[in-house]
Amino acid sequence: MRRLVRYLEGKHLDRWLAGYVRHAWEARRDDRAVGLRHLLFAFCDHHEPLWNGVSDEVGDARVRAWTEGYPALAGRFRDSHGRHPRHTFFFPGEQYRARWLDAFAGLAQRGLGEVELHLHHDGDTAEGLRADLARYLGELASHGHLARDPGGRLRYAFIHGNWCLANARADGRWCGVDEELPLLFDTGCYADFTFPAAPDESQPGRVNEIYWPTGDLARRRSYEGGERARVGVRRDDRVLFVEGPIAPAIRRHRVPLYVESSGVTATNPGSAARVRTWVAQDIHVAGRPEWVFVKVYTHGAPEAQAASLLGEPGRRLHEALARYDDGRAWALHYVTAREMYNVAMAAMDGKSGDPSAYFDHVLAPPPAAAGRTS
Repeated sequence: MRRLVRYLEGKHLDRWLAGYVRHAWEARRDDRAVGLRHLLFAFCDHHEPLWNGVSDEVGDARVRAWTEGYPALAGRFRDSHGRHPRHTFFFPGEQYRARWLDAFAGLAQRGLGEVELHLHHDGDTAEGLRADLARYLGELASHGHLARDPGGRLRYAFIHGNWCLANARADGRWCGVDEELPLLFDTGCYADFTFPAAPDESQPGRVNEIYWPTGDLARRRSYEGGERARVGVRRDDRVLFVEGPIAPAIRRHRVPLYVESSGVTATNPGSAARVRTWVAQDIHVAGRPEWVFVKVYTHGAPEAQAASLLGEPGRRLHEALARYDDGRAWALHYVTAREMYNVAMAAMDGKSGDPSAYFDHVLAPPPAAAGRTS
């Protein structure tokens, strides 16, 4: 029992459990899906080739493991429209190496994924962050990554390093910019995919939602206030938040109760039980319950994680997902972060039916994913 208490104390339940209960209660009043349901699955990778301070040579090997191993894994599986799994590589701007972005462009050209922006910073200022974002976005775009809006402006999805979005930590580490959300929007960010972050203290109180942040967006932790995305209400003046599932769950372990927070690792790989928990959180745009969004994350570059994700545990995850592609109750859709955002926006615009019709609803594919390199 003491072990269980210590475990739970370390998970910052005070930050999100009330939100979980609220979400579960409100879900009872949501419209019920009728007919075929669609599972939209996005795998968002905080992909850091230089994780743990390794050399560029080790980083080269880590990138090569994915460019060689991912096509072999993905080629074994298809969704309801015959598409292979599609990985979103959230690449840290501060680890830019041209050859690595070229390698990921090769995967994008094969329809196996897209690249978005991941960023670690500490003790930063708004001016410094804006300058860094401009440089990193330009570098990624020079390899055919990142979407453009109809006016040609770069658009990107974002995951904050160390979870510390909008200067979330009490000690001020790993960010420094209270007004990060409006700054991200000003530089072209369309959606944030950072959360859930439990057990980290950055975890918001809102859980298992797609939502728009509200209130003073220049304040610290401004993502805490929000308005759930719903059919008929669309905003074009701020970043959309797309959360992955979080929930108390049971496992066979010396601490049987644990916090399911969407992280897929070598020690906690994807499984049929985890997929059921993810789907059960029923994340959707209010008013469109038949489109269910599951966004999970990993840190896929380090060797142990890559071996698991690209090996037998990764295969078992996709086999579990295939159970949601029977054509009677469920249809499975592998999507990138951009495509998930587009489908959410389509739901808000009142679209219905097969969500695959809306993968490019707002933002077209980046040049690399469209078969071009510039």
